[in-house]
Amino acid sequence: MAASELYTKFARVWIPDPEEVWKSAELLKDYKPGDKVLLLQLEDGKDLEYRLDPKTKELPHLRNPDILVGENDLTALSYLHEPAVLHNLRVRFIDSKLIYTYCGIVLVAINPYEQLPIYGEDIINAYSGQNMGDMDPHIFAVAEEAYKQMARDERNQSIIVSGESGAGKTVSAKYAMRYFATVSGSASEANVEEKVLASNPIMESIGNAKTTRNDNSSRFGKYIEIGFDKRYRIIGANMRTYLLEKSRVVFQAEEERNYHIFYQLCASADLSEFKVLRLGDANNFHYTNQGGSPVIEGVDDAKEMAHTRQACTLLGISESHQMGIFRILAGILHLGNVVFMSRDSDSCTIPPKHEPLSIFCDLMGVDFEELCHWLCHRKLATATETYIKPISKLQATNARDALAKHIYAKLFNWIVDHVNQALHSAVKQHSFIGVLDIYGFETFEINSFEQFCINYANEKLQQQFNMHVFKLEQEEYMKEQIPWTLIDFYDNQPCINLIESKLGILDLLDEECKMPKGTDDTWAQKLYNTHLNKCALFEKPRLSNKAFIIQHFADKVEYQCEGFLEKNKDTVFEEQIKVLKSSKFKMLPELFQDDEKAISPTSATSSGRTPLTRTLSKPTKGRPGQTAKEHKKTVGHQFRNSLHLLMETLNATTPHYVRCIKPNDFKFPFTFDEKRAVQQLRACGVLETIRISAAGFPSRWTYQEFFSRYRVLMKQKDVLSDRKQTCKNVLEKLIVDKDKYQFGKTKIFFRAGQVAYLEKLRADKLRAACIRIQKTIRGWLLRKKYLRMRKAAITVQRYVRGHQARCYAKFLRRTKAATIIQKYWRMYVARRRYKITRTATIVLQSYLRGYLARNRYHKILREHKAVIIQKWVRGWLARTCYRRSIHAIIYLQCCFRRMMAKRELKKLKIEARSVERYKKLHIGMENKIMQLQRKVDEQNKDYKCLMEKLTNLEGIYNSETEKLRSDLERLQLSEEEAKIATGRVLSLQEEIAKLRKDLEQTQSEKKSIEEHADRYKQETEQLVSNLKEENTLLKQEKEVLNHRIVEQAKEMTETMEKKLVEETKQLELDLNDERLRYQNLLNEFSRLEERYDDLKEEMTLMVNVPKPGHKRTDSTHSSNESEYTFSSEIAETEDIPSRTEEPSEKKVPLDMSLFLKLQKRVTELEQEKQVMQDELDRKEEQVLRSKAKEEERPQIRGAELEYESLKRQELESENKKLKNELNELRKALSEKSAPEVTAPGAPAYRVLMEQLTSVSEELDVRKEEVLILRSQLVSQKEAIQPKNTMTDSTILLEDVQKMKDKGEIAQAYIGLKETNRLLESQLQSQKRSHENEAEALRGEIQSLKEENNRQQQLLAQNLQLPPEARIEASLQHEITRLTNENLYFEELYADDPKKYQSYRISLYKRMIDLMEQLEKQDKTVRKLKKQLKVFAKKIGELEVGQMENISPGQIIDEPIRPVNIPRKEKDFQGMLEYKKEDEQKLVKNLILELKPRGVAVNLIPGLPAYILFMCVRHADYLNDDQKVRSLLTSTINSIKKVLKKRGDDFETVSFWLSNTCRFLHCLKQYSGEEGFMKHNTSRQNEHCLTNFDLAEYRQVLSDLAIQIYQQLVRVLENILQPMIVSGMLEHETIQGVSGVKPTGLRKRTSSIADEGTYTLDSILRQLNSFHSVMCQHGMDPELIKQVVKQMFYIVGAVTLNNLLLRKDMCSWSKGMQIRYNVSQLEEWLRDKNLMNSGAKETLEPLIQAAQLLQVKKKTDDDAEAICSMCNALTTAQIVKVLNLYTPVNEFEERVSVSFIRTIQMRLRDRKDSPQLLMDAKHIFPVTFPFNPSSLALETIQIPASLGLGFISRV
Repeated sequence: MAASELYTKFARVWIPDPEEVWKSAELLKDYKPGDKVLLLQLEDGKDLEYRLDPKTKELPHLRNPDILVGENDLTALSYLHEPAVLHNLRVRFIDSKLIYTYCGIVLVAINPYEQLPIYGEDIINAYSGQNMGDMDPHIFAVAEEAYKQMARDERNQSIIVSGESGAGKTVSAKYAMRYFATVSGSASEANVEEKVLASNPIMESIGNAKTTRNDNSSRFGKYIEIGFDKRYRIIGANMRTYLLEKSRVVFQAEEERNYHIFYQLCASADLSEFKVLRLGDANNFHYTNQGGSPVIEGVDDAKEMAHTRQACTLLGISESHQMGIFRILAGILHLGNVVFMSRDSDSCTIPPKHEPLSIFCDLMGVDFEELCHWLCHRKLATATETYIKPISKLQATNARDALAKHIYAKLFNWIVDHVNQALHSAVKQHSFIGVLDIYGFETFEINSFEQFCINYANEKLQQQFNMHVFKLEQEEYMKEQIPWTLIDFYDNQPCINLIESKLGILDLLDEECKMPKGTDDTWAQKLYNTHLNKCALFEKPRLSNKAFIIQHFADKVEYQCEGFLEKNKDTVFEEQIKVLKSSKFKMLPELFQDDEKAISPTSATSSGRTPLTRTLSKPTKGRPGQTAKEHKKTVGHQFRNSLHLLMETLNATTPHYVRCIKPNDFKFPFTFDEKRAVQQLRACGVLETIRISAAGFPSRWTYQEFFSRYRVLMKQKDVLSDRKQTCKNVLEKLIVDKDKYQFGKTKIFFRAGQVAYLEKLRADKLRAACIRIQKTIRGWLLRKKYLRMRKAAITVQRYVRGHQARCYAKFLRRTKAATIIQKYWRMYVARRRYKITRTATIVLQSYLRGYLARNRYHKILREHKAVIIQKWVRGWLARTCYRRSIHAIIYLQCCFRRMMAKRELKKLKIEARSVERYKKLHIGMENKIMQLQRKVDEQNKDYKCLMEKLTNLEGIYNSETEKLRSDLERLQLSEEEAKIATGRVLSLQEEIAKLRKDLEQTQSEKKSIEEHADRYKQETEQLVSNLKEENTLLKQEKEVLNHRIVEQAKEMTETMEKKLVEETKQLELDLNDERLRYQNLLNEFSRLEERYDDLKEEMTLMVNVPKPGHKRTDSTHSSNESEYTFSSEIAETEDIPSRTEEPSEKKVPLDMSLFLKLQKRVTELEQEKQVMQDELDRKEEQVLRSKAKEEERPQIRGAELEYESLKRQELESENKKLKNELNELRKALSEKSAPEVTAPGAPAYRVLMEQLTSVSEELDVRKEEVLILRSQLVSQKEAIQPKNTMTDSTILLEDVQKMKDKGEIAQAYIGLKETNRLLESQLQSQKRSHENEAEALRGEIQSLKEENNRQQQLLAQNLQLPPEARIEASLQHEITRLTNENLYFEELYADDPKKYQSYRISLYKRMIDLMEQLEKQDKTVRKLKKQLKVFAKKIGELEVGQMENISPGQIIDEPIRPVNIPRKEKDFQGMLEYKKEDEQKLVKNLILELKPRGVAVNLIPGLPAYILFMCVRHADYLNDDQKVRSLLTSTINSIKKVLKKRGDDFETVSFWLSNTCRFLHCLKQYSGEEGFMKHNTSRQNEHCLTNFDLAEYRQVLSDLAIQIYQQLVRVLENILQPMIVSGMLEHETIQGVSGVKPTGLRKRTSSIADEGTYTLDSILRQLNSFHSVMCQHGMDPELIKQVVKQMFYIVGAVTLNNLLLRKDMCSWSKGMQIRYNVSQLEEWLRDKNLMNSGAKETLEPLIQAAQLLQVKKKTDDDAEAICSMCNALTTAQIVKVLNLYTPVNEFEERVSVSFIRTIQMRLRDRKDSPQLLMDAKHIFPVTFPFNPSSLALETIQIPASLGLGFISRV
């Protein structure tokens, strides 16, 4: 396939990135050969030009289709390369929260740094027995594969767990061992699997420590071999350890810790047993405080110490040895605190009585001085002499640390040996599974000897891994007959040779260690001289002469040579070891007994890690030369030998690989660092596996799977009957290059990238088909819509046009009519408007003209007024001006005249003296006289006029005067009157003055009162307002409180209802839990019982040898065993009281009949005691009530009590009489020596018959008397009211005589009158009451007469009836009478409820008393009847014996009563009789050898149960308790034996479950208890048991039924288990909905229905088979419902569990398949009428999971819908399904991480179980509701096929 076909536009590729390692990009342009640049677009939208390498011209890696991303197996990816692997791991880890992924044969495990719920026992059970490819990747799947291959191939297995520190190696190994321990179990009673698991906390405490990368990092490697026997059960284990990091004991880096055990000791220092260790806080010790981090968050070291000690105890390490270990560890801590003081540069000393060293010596039991000496000195030996040399402070400190490391290493070795001894088994080991937990490839900034050894080991493991992968690939190709071509893969043998070959690095290192003056520098030079430029894998750093570089398979590593020699020697001073060996502490020398003497007098310190092997050589005494050779055994040599031994072991086993990846260096949960992940993937060989797979044919399909997946790419003519040929023809057309694929025998092999190409073709074809379908459907929908719209439009147009035409015609008619109306209307309007206008105009004109006229008038008036005003104003002004002018003129004139006068005066004075002056004066006077004369004439005229006027006025005056005189007279009269009135006025004025004073005073008082009233009013108003406000507030508060009360009441009601519902549910759950616990205990008891029987049989076979002629069964033993099943922890549904019995440890024989009788007697005594106590309490209450009522009705109550006491005495006397008569009968029957006495006709016989008759008659009479007594007592009245009596007259007379005072007599008289009135009123009221009572009594007498007549008629009728019917009729009549009487009194007391209530209470009390008396009498009668039956039976037996001795004549002589002889062949008693010796034959034929199928088909259901019960009835009839006990015990044991023998057969188990339940129901139905006799016929009630109470045996049978039910559930579970996953999940019921996705190396089970696979029809057929079998066996319908519910629960739980563990099943199409399958199951329930059985509800979690796969999963509304829909799923299950959701086609989308987080946030408050899987082993508690049988026992026929001819019907 050309690159141009793949690198097209929109193709996605991977490009390198320095930050994210690989980035995804999309091609923007098609690639053409010769292009040097690719135009790409990154995911963030940026464009990029990617330049191709001009030399290689390699194109970037193609990205896999999204449908392949997230696969379980990396080899299923079409494009196999580093970015694809990294992206697939990231998607699974981050998006799906899946930490396990397959990579071919490797399981990649990524540490989540979070506790996940995927390691529980339910997960182990889910993976147990499954194929590795069928389930999601898991460490349990690898462990199961190893376990199955061990059992199948009988070859040892190994699980190799590797990875760097903090990747989770130890945890993975621990889970693998837990899986083996859980699945296999142990072959002995020593619980080896618990010991294997218990070794983990011990090894973790002494070998694990906190590092910067991991809080629980393993600082050593270990290989644990778990041994199995031939039945593949754990028998033991063995552990080998490698390369312990001893340097951690004395040094820890920052933020790191020493080994956990030291901190556990310090945390437990307060314990009393640890006081002697003299420990304290970890910060006080030098060896534990260097890291500065003594506490791990979330870890309690004290609790861990307790777990460690518990594990040591479990592994058999005694308390003394444990304390010895702790002493040595405490000594190491104290040794680290030893301080050296320098004396000079070459010597040092320890302070005297140094406390840390003193404590160390005390704990180790060594001499203080000697150890102090050798810590500061060393011994040097030469050829001739030995001398002691002091050492410096630094050398002494290093020697101290070396000693501490050596002690710890020896202690570690000792503990491992003892753990191996505890895990060792004496049984021969058949096979084993090894778990290797070893360090991964390491590279740091400074790499030393430890990293060199680790990487050397990883080189060896990688070589073995590569060879194994290569071998598997070769085997696969050869098996499929594919042409084999050699695949070039990385061979790291040259690197291994560089390290371990002759003159290799290790060889040169050991040689340099032998040199006296060997140093790291000389060794480095030897390395350079030997390997530099000669080996391509060895390099020298440019800037260093003390380092070297090795090219490992994972990376280049630079090692620093400094410290290599010292770490390789790993020695301590011999003198210090000798001091420790001389210790008085016995355990310390044991550590050094197996010392390999790797000590040298020339060594100083040691560091690094030391290897520990399983086998340790014992010390041998030899020559010094031999010792010198042993001294040369170095760490490198030991490690190489151990590694060779490990590789030999691994090569001899089948390996399974687990590669642990550390996702980040910060321990953040679910955080993925691409750089760190790629480094580890390269280092652990995962990418090498991918490369090897990609070099060949990584993608493999079976022909059927290929045909199913790519059927869409084929045409109809291409499909042939031969699938293989069809696939070949199609592939030749699709892929031209034949080298890209190969055809095998059963599979098609594809090169890398071909599946992606096929997927692209398939997606394109599906997309084109989808487009075509969409086009057609959309066109059809649009055409259909268009035609519908066109038709609708035409119809609308037709109606619209018609409507428009009608509207137009109507419009025309309306227009014409409107025109006419408008014409007349307009005329009318115009005329009206004209008239209105004319009128308005005239009015306007009138008003206007008036207005104008008025205006004109007002204007004229105003003008006139203005003129007047002007005139007056002008006149006033003129006058004013004139007056001013005149005044001025006059003033001027005066002034002038004065001046002139003065002048004239002067002249006059001058002229006076002349005559002329006088003449002038006389001329003026004449003029004046003439003027005066004229004036006088004018005045005379005026006078005359005035005189005339005066005359007129006088006349008028006279008349007026007369009038005035008359008026005056009148006024005078009125004046007189006025004077009189004046006097009055004065008096009135005085009164008025007084009144005014009073008024003023009143007004002042009123004013003050008003002011006071105002103030009071204001205060009152203020108070009222305040009160109103307070009232308002109170009302508001009241309303609030009322509202709160209502709300609280509602809340309380709701809360109470909820609590009630919750408590009810809780009680139901508790009851179910209790039932479940009890039934589980029964199950465990039955299992232990079977185990005990098996062991007993084995012991019998091993010990006892059967003797001829003597054979003994174990029926007695099994009978005794059944006795322990009588105890019951919970009550049945019929409320049987629980009886518990503690089973004894030793099973001793027990008399069952005696036990049952005693237990029954105890129960009866307890019941009688309780009845007596209740009766005593009732009597006390009656006494108290009687005392309270004695004052009210003493006489009536006394008479009533007297009457009742008389009746009781009569009844008691009659009872005594009957008892005496019975005693006489007993005495007569006890005389067995005279058989003639009891013969028929004998006196005793006659007496007995007469007494029997009289007793029966007396019994009937007594019952009738009781009924009559009850009626009489009820009919009595208590309504007699106490009457007031009149005062005696004599008393009044005496009182009158005593009264001497008149006043008293008067008062007495008045009182007497009042008394008389009162008495008269009382008399009248009494009279009226007496009349009413008399009327009532007359009515009552009449009613009593009628009642008497009715009673006589009923009595006459009753006498004609038989005794039983007579009593029943009397009871019915009594009930009717009491009802009528009750109604009568209810009407009588309707107006007075208190009287009616008191009447009812008294009535109830009497009825209760009478009922108690009647019950006592009935009990006495029943006892007498039972005794009479016994006597009658004995008499019958005596009659049979005496009939032979009586002659016929004697019989004729005696008077014989007529007897009705029944026909025995028709009237049976429902009993079966058998002989005692035939019991075993009965059990054998009816139980042990009975074939259920024949009985179920040919006979009635439950026939064996009926037969057994009829036999029990006969034994009860005979009163033979031994026979009853023996038969029931044999029946129970035989049923157990049958179920043990054929317990895997569903029909057998169902048959005996049905019969056991029927037998149990028969024991209840015929027990005689009223609760079980409600549905019986009278004939069935006659068949009740009479002598024995078998309630205890009912409990035993109930327990047996529970055990059978549980066994039935296990049987059907075993039958259904293989069908469920295949039929419900894998099989495609709707063909073509879900296509098969590409798979990797781990092939899953095919979903294509082959001949051997199960389908849904297989499940339905099996369900039909179960149901038909149960129905044929007559199982109770309720029990069938419970079985069906359990079956459906198993189906739903197993299906859901597999769905949650299979990523390939979580898709939309699979959800539809599941819903269809569930609908088929529901249809089956409807067909069988089992929808109300609760089975459908058990499928609800599965239904919701299927719905969850199909609903939308994008928006918040979708999240809300999911949260409300999935209420039957837990939060963990919902999140798991969303994480696992995988698209099958490109049209589907994955669930986003944000959506899953939204779901988690919404569900965070939900309280549900954190458990992921459902408990598929859960069994619902079963109940057996009482189901009486309508079958009459006497009608049952025994078929001859059962072989029960020795029993006969009775």
